[in-house]
Amino acid sequence: MAAPVIAVVGGGQLARMLAPAAGELGVHLRVLVESAGTAAAQVVVDAPVGAAGDEADLRALVVPEAGPRADVLTFEHEHVPNALLDALVAEGTPVHPSAHALRHAQDKIVMRERLTALGAPCPRWRPLATDPETGAQELEAFLAEVGGSAVVKTSRGGYDGKGVRVVDSADAAADWLAASSTGGPPLLVEEKVPFTRELAVLVARRPSGEIRTWPVVESIQRDGVCSEVLAPAPRLGDDLAARARAIAVDVAEGLDVTGVLAVEMFEVAGTDENAPEIFVNELAMRPHNSGHWTIDGAVTSQFEQHLRAVLDLPLGDTSATARWTVMANVLGSSLGDLTDALPDVLAAYPDARVNLYGKDVRPGRKLGHVNVSGDDLDEVRRRATAAAAILRGENPTQEA
Repeated sequence: MAAPVIAVVGGGQLARMLAPAAGELGVHLRVLVESAGTAAAQVVVDAPVGAAGDEADLRALVVPEAGPRADVLTFEHEHVPNALLDALVAEGTPVHPSAHALRHAQDKIVMRERLTALGAPCPRWRPLATDPETGAQELEAFLAEVGGSAVVKTSRGGYDGKGVRVVDSADAAADWLAASSTGGPPLLVEEKVPFTRELAVLVARRPSGEIRTWPVVESIQRDGVCSEVLAPAPRLGDDLAARARAIAVDVAEGLDVTGVLAVEMFEVAGTDENAPEIFVNELAMRPHNSGHWTIDGAVTSQFEQHLRAVLDLPLGDTSATARWTVMANVLGSSLGDLTDALPDVLAAYPDARVNLYGKDVRPGRKLGHVNVSGDDLDEVRRRATAAAAILRGENPTQEA
């Protein structure tokens, strides 16, 4: 029997990190990359260049002129035309997650409508009319309802803090309201949740229904971008952890997600009479930054699990392999090439697991991450963040 072929849309770091797991499983990875220099193209042999929105490129990814037809199509990002995915399914190519499920990660209004119908805990929210005057009136009414401050989001295209704006008046969103009326993405407004921290639950589900979750983690954001992940989330009670995992399972099943799903959540402090609460914030139907810790800190990484799931293979154990694992992102660097820092970082922190993405350096760009595991959370976190700092060109003489 020939090795299974998994076609992946998107040539960034997520596709790059699928490659080691694919090699270990003997799976053939074929990745549609944006250019020959992308993160995935540097490590994946079968990496045709093309555009996710181009029908010919997507069809050639699945059925190349030379080489075997893909057994399944999956993604490292959500920006793929749904109609084309439906056509590929009709022609016999399994697509995971499906176009129907993917819509909930592509469009925040669709996501909120479905999550509300499922009974998932969501912040108060509403869509805004595309007519600027009506949309402004709706926004002012919502602000009055929730106490004068709220979060306006573009329904499509936002990520890593983009497409999100905290407002206290309709005037503060006037440009977005105007853009929405002239072909820009529709808008929604959400209650500004007084959260104490952000949590995330990764869940994997295969087409035949088997489902597994990893431990709940805490995600620390800086300037709207994930900076650190603490696994498991410290000081999280068993009841709340179980509830978070149950919500993630309900979402995966309710949206019929196949593959890895990240459910990002807000934790809101309780009172003397009430327990802490959690609300669903965002969804990502693919391996996710909040799950990079699993590469070194779990029995089965999110990347191997995603491959297993989309091939409908039995899922792996998601147990943690250490008391604590901390992932620290490398966001930008003063170095021209991060590999220049390898002698320093590997000497100072020999227990650090460094993963560089091969990307050109730009301010704030996700260039890599570091995982450190151990028994003392404070020390593990210190070592992970210090190692990441060296890769950013900071503190090169930091001592272990």
